[in-house]
Amino acid sequence: MIITKENLAARIDHTILKPTATQEDIISLCTEAKENGFASVCVNPFFVPLAAEQLKASKVSVCTVIGFPLGSSTTASKAFEAEEAVKNGAKEVDMVINISALKEGNKDVVLKDISAVVEATRSVNPTAITKVIIETCYLNQEEKKLAYELAKQAGAHFVKSSTGFGTGGAKVEDITLMRKIVGQDMGVKASGGIKTAGEALKMIKAGADRIGTSAGVNIINGI
Repeated sequence: MIITKENLAARIDHTILKPTATQEDIISLCTEAKENGFASVCVNPFFVPLAAEQLKASKVSVCTVIGFPLGSSTTASKAFEAEEAVKNGAKEVDMVINISALKEGNKDVVLKDISAVVEATRSVNPTAITKVIIETCYLNQEEKKLAYELAKQAGAHFVKSSTGFGTGGAKVEDITLMRKIVGQDMGVKASGGIKTAGEALKMIKAGADRIGTSAGVNIINGI
């Protein structure tokens, strides 16, 4: 497929997750998303109602983060956070896996954790999308593979590379592995450190369906 400015924009989750974000920042983010045709805006849960109000007459979705950025919240709290976010207007939730449990090989905990969020979002909106943030910078190859497999088993819609708050961001080789493991029936989101059109295009070539970035406008203007 030939990548154009328009179809690249349709793959971007336009993001502000910094702790100092203001209402003015969120309104500006939503305006840019509408003007450029981005897939979604990704904001912290507190700002979901504001973003939903700003985007109610547009095709841009509201995305938020769950158990962010460490993934160490309890399963019950992640499920509640996800349910509340969807009730507040989020159509997509990006949850962070329990990294500690994964590294210990506790598959049951990780699977239950993801499944609870998937079920919580669907209980409010059956079309709500759950993306699973793997935080690849902390994992070895076998742990990454296991995480992708568990996300798929739990019924999540996407696997995602990074929070952007870890020790590293998206890497082409991780996106390639994600696509290999989850196949074509599940989405792949590259996020963390993607600032240019060239970087975004490399991720798409490797198999990414979505690009999570705070530099969405800069990226599409680079096409």
